[in-house]
This record gives sequence, structure tokens and C-alpha cells, in this order.
Amino acid sequence: MKRIIPDLEFEKEISRKTLYDYQLEDLGKIFKALKEMPEGSNLLYQLPTGGGKTVVFSEITRRYIEQTKKKVVILTHRIELSRQTSKMLTGFGVANKVINSEVKEWDDQDEYSCFVAMVETLNNRLQEEKVSINNIGLVIIDEAHYNSFRKLFKYFEEANILGVTATPLSSNIKLPMKDHYQKLIVGRSIKWLIENEFLAKAKLHTYDVTLRSLKLGIHGDYTVKSSDEFYGAQSMLGKLLSAYEEIAKGTKTLIFNNGINTSLYVYQTFKKAGYNIRHLDNRSSTAERQEILEWFSNTPDAIVTSVSILTTGFDEPTVETIILNRATRSLTLYFQMIGRGSRIIPGKNEFNVIDLGNNIARFGPWDEPIDWQEIFHFPDFYLENIKNDEDIEREFVYEMPAELRAKFSKSKNIDFDVKEEYKKVFAQGLKSKLVLERSIEQHAQICVENSEDVFDARMLAKELKDEIAYRVRQYSYCIMNNTKNYKEWLEEDYERKLRSSISKKFAEMM
Repeated sequence: MKRIIPDLEFEKEISRKTLYDYQLEDLGKIFKALKEMPEGSNLLYQLPTGGGKTVVFSEITRRYIEQTKKKVVILTHRIELSRQTSKMLTGFGVANKVINSEVKEWDDQDEYSCFVAMVETLNNRLQEEKVSINNIGLVIIDEAHYNSFRKLFKYFEEANILGVTATPLSSNIKLPMKDHYQKLIVGRSIKWLIENEFLAKAKLHTYDVTLRSLKLGIHGDYTVKSSDEFYGAQSMLGKLLSAYEEIAKGTKTLIFNNGINTSLYVYQTFKKAGYNIRHLDNRSSTAERQEILEWFSNTPDAIVTSVSILTTGFDEPTVETIILNRATRSLTLYFQMIGRGSRIIPGKNEFNVIDLGNNIARFGPWDEPIDWQEIFHFPDFYLENIKNDEDIEREFVYEMPAELRAKFSKSKNIDFDVKEEYKKVFAQGLKSKLVLERSIEQHAQICVENSEDVFDARMLAKELKDEIAYRVRQYSYCIMNNTKNYKEWLEEDYERKLRSSISKKFAEMM
């Protein structure tokens, strides 16, 4: 596959720190709101991942300091974001100082008009009362949906606070953002940014996954333990590898997992299959992380399997495939993960998204318009109406992958509608098990039609495992017996009867 290399002129353009028209438009709205709101007010600004939030608030910082002669504090929740923000501010000509764990006192604060700090570090310094920042007029909070920032609000009661986020939905349902921000300004949508060639288009690929075994934790998302058990199983590891080989083989790929054990299993599975893969998690040292990410950047077919580390503060424009090897009920995390592949560069205007967690069905397509004002003002209503896993499973429609479909090219029709068949059987007063018998007959027929002998047909039948699981699940919904054990028994019985039916058909032919 062609290697994607960032264009030098493109990088020079970025280094000039020029703002696009839509960013300037948002800049005007923000300054207008700050001017109209009383001192001490809090304003929230939404712009999708990849839309240039750091560029916008860096220019806001420059203009604010120039116009008011007051200082600006920018808060982040990770050291990588602090460094990136400081570098961007320097590019805008803003004299800034990073407040990290090494900075104990600020004797030189008069030399700077802007301070970039991690939340915990700044909170500790202010609590110790060893330092104070004078003449602060504006506090900018990056990734404002996190709640750790709220503890600092009391130190800046006279300053305006500008929160910046791609998803104005609090990470804690008990602390809605509308309680701390008076107004939300919404930037351009993902769809608009794609249509105007500021973001790459996502090619979405979904797979049928039953998530009944996953458990929800106290924070409202799926637990690591239940996710590790589900995604660490051989069946799911096999499904992941097949999905990669079908959709994304040879592309630069990021795989997101919920647990470290899962990620290590993924690493071992792909390594055994001969693929170029590395594992990364939050226990990795800074040096190890830098080495892996540099390798990832320079290797065309590189795969990184990761856990809770590359969703923010990571920007690799050459990523071609995102694999969601996990389920989440966090809208923010959903957008953050997919957003890692959305950077557009010369030679890349689209990227793959492979979803193995029903996330697209849960939240909607990544580029689908979202009413952020409604979510901001009525977060409880939005959260209560997120689709549950059972509803998602009921609505899922299985489509045979093109590669598998090609193996049944001699059959005119490979489809079988379980629900429609059940309606016919029910209307005729016949036993419901006739539905599965007819389904088995249809599967056996297409396997025989496309095979030379009984052994080929049985091998072909094994490749129908996903479709068999789907048909069994549809049948179980019809008869209202959807227990896990019952479905597993039905699948095993179906596969056994299918093998028997294939043998009978070849015996009759002879």
C-alpha cells in the first residue's frame, strides 16, 4: 500500500499559525460573549477533534493579553497536552511558562503573560500558598468535560473561564456542565469539516457483537474486568483479526481496548499472524512510549494496540484505520477514539473505522449532526435515551462480507429472513422449530451448490458461524427465549444438523 508522508508545504502552512475562516468566525463569537457577560462568568466552546481547538484558544490568548493587558492561565489534565499547548502558544508569539512538578515558586512570573499548568500541579501549589498569580483575567480549560478542573474554580472567581471541548457532556453525570458554564458556543460540525476538506471522511464498518456479558461500573461505563473476559476470548480475538484482514490489512492502524490483558492478547494474536504490531498502555515509560510512537510514525503498516493512553494528546496524521475493540457508553470517548484518524493530509482524505463494540449503533455515525445545545442543557435526557445493548442487537441486520459472499457465487439467493419465515409458520399454526429447519436446509443447499465434495461443503459451512449466530438470535427473539445458554445450545444444534444435512445431500447426489 502507498505510504502516506506529510507534505512539507502543508507542515509549513501549519507552522505559520494562520486561522481558517470558520475559526475566525468562532473567535468573534467568543470575544463577543466574553464582552457581554459579566466578570467571573464561565463560557464553554465546542469544536470537533481535529477542528483546531488549540489553535483557536492560542489566538484567543494572544488577543486577550494584547487587548486587556491581563494574564491568562491555561489548564490541561496531561503533561503531553501542556507541552503541546506551550509550543503552540510560542508559535503565536505568546510568552508562556509551563508550571510542572519541578516549578516550586514563581519568582519570574512578571516575565510571562501566560501560564500553562496541569490541574493537580497548580492545585497543589495554590493549596500550599507558596505561590499566587497576579492580574489573571482569563482561565482557559482544555478538555473541559473532565471534572478535575472544578476544584480550581474557587481560586479564579474574578476571572472569566473559557472551557474548550469536543463534547460538552460531563464525564460525571452528577456534575452537569450547565451548572458551571452559563453559555455554550458551538463550532462547525464534523460533517461540515469533512465536506469542506478540513477532516478526513470515515468509512464505517460494523460487526455483529453480543455484549450481554459486559457489566456496567459505578461510573456508568463497562468494567475492565468484564471487557477483558469478553474481548480476551479466542472467538473475539479471531473476529478482530478477520476484520483487520478483511478491511484494513497493510494500513497504519490504531486498536483501542478497554483492558491491558485484552491489549496483550491482541498483540500476541497479531504477532503470531505475522503482523507488525506493538503494545502500549499507561504503565509504559516515557522513553518506551516515545520509541513506540516514533516507530509507529515511520512504519507504513504499523499497528499499535493500546489502552487508555492515545485518546487525547496524540496526533499522528498518517493513521489510516481505527479499530474500536471495545464497547463504551461514553460519547466523549467514542469521538476521541475515532478522531485519532480524522486528520486530513495530502494523499489521505478518508480512513477506516472498524467497530467491534456496537458503538456506532449506540451513538450514531461519527459524522452525523448532533444537537450539542440540547445535550448541554438536558444531559440527563440524553443519557437516559442512549440505546441499550439488547435494542442494538435486535435492530442489527447481518450482511455477509463480500469476500465470503464470493465463495457462494454459484447460488442465486443466499438470504433467509428468519422473522418473515416465523410469521408464515405462526400464521399456519405450525411449530416454530420449523423456522430453523428451513434455515438449515437453505444453508446446506448453498454450501453444496458451491462445493466439489462433502468436505469442501463442511469447510464452507464453518465460515457461516456469524450468520448462524445472527439467525439463531433472531429466532430466539421471535419465540421470546433469549437466554445465553439457550442460544448457545441452539447454535451448537444448528451447526450439528447443518453438517448432517450437507452429508445427506451429497449421499443423495451419489
